[in-house]
Amino acid sequence: MPASTQDYYALLGVEKTATADEIKKAFRAKARELHPDVNKASDAEDRFKEVNEAYDVLSDPGKREQYDRFGVAGGRAPGNGGGYGYTDVGDLFGGGAGFNMEDLFSTFFGGATGGRGGVRLEGRDMAMSVVITLEEAATGAEKEIVIDRLATCEVCDGSGAAEGSSVVTCPDCHGSGQRVTVRRTFLGNMQTAVPCERCGATGSVVEQPCEECQGTGREPDRQHVNVSVPAGIQDGQQIRLRGLGEAGVRGAAAGDLIIAVRIKADDYLHREGDDLHCRASVTIAQAALGVTLDLHGILEENEVDIPAGTQHGDTVRLKGRGMPRRGHTGRGDLIVHVNIEVPRKLTKRQRELLEELATEFGEATAEHKSSLQKLKDWFGA
Repeated sequence: MPASTQDYYALLGVEKTATADEIKKAFRAKARELHPDVNKASDAEDRFKEVNEAYDVLSDPGKREQYDRFGVAGGRAPGNGGGYGYTDVGDLFGGGAGFNMEDLFSTFFGGATGGRGGVRLEGRDMAMSVVITLEEAATGAEKEIVIDRLATCEVCDGSGAAEGSSVVTCPDCHGSGQRVTVRRTFLGNMQTAVPCERCGATGSVVEQPCEECQGTGREPDRQHVNVSVPAGIQDGQQIRLRGLGEAGVRGAAAGDLIIAVRIKADDYLHREGDDLHCRASVTIAQAALGVTLDLHGILEENEVDIPAGTQHGDTVRLKGRGMPRRGHTGRGDLIVHVNIEVPRKLTKRQRELLEELATEFGEATAEHKSSLQKLKDWFGA
């Protein structure tokens, strides 16, 4: 049965009146219970997904209220709206197409390849995206995002040890994280190194593990993070927040949070590098005689002089009225593309005036071409 039709409170084993702390505690307990190294049931992975979905809804006040009222959560949307969202789980933890749930369990409970004895102690980098407007890209912005990550355990302060206990060098591998065996063969002695089972290849053991994190020094948590988006940032550029990725095992270095910035397309302004492009429409008379227009820019209002005799498709460049240059002083330019509008309908008087103008240009009405069409040709419209 899909998780969306199940009782989220029952999945976590809490009452509907449970507090946020009780829900968090229940989720952590369930997540540890369903770890594949502990739970060998064939459905453990699916049950872990269901528990994770239940926590995603019940830990968010808005989603929880909707679920309590209507029995549905409106679909899962990691992050907090406004354009925020995690990348897919493979990209998020650097696994790509080969990433699987076992890798995800590993990141939650310690033990990915790399580091001492083949086990990664350092926390992994995490990836998110944030969507901003073009105006926010020009002015800079402060954004709040919500992340679910493995954070430093608050009970043991990341040591993994219960109060009064300590972390000591593993007596089996003497801190190497590997257990070396020697076998005699007809080719001679062969030495083999395998991860130490006693310390989990970390090189150290906890005399009495912390009950909250089970000795890993980190626990699943949801956090609100403020992100400063600098003025002039371009679409696709990244912001790296040091130490806000996964916490490391037992105090090892934390990973980083990498935020990809996406800029929504603007209805009026088009960006190319630090320059901005827009269109301005003028009439035939304005193009012929010249006109001054008021145009809305990215940071200010602008006056643009359209010179007499401007042709359809001509451009006017306003220096220093484009996007701020990130990391540099100054701004790009605002480039105005002129569009000449030819009236589709004319009053009797307007037609008479245009025919007189055509006569002045020496373009008397021909049988096969109207004076209005000749004017369109003349203006290249």
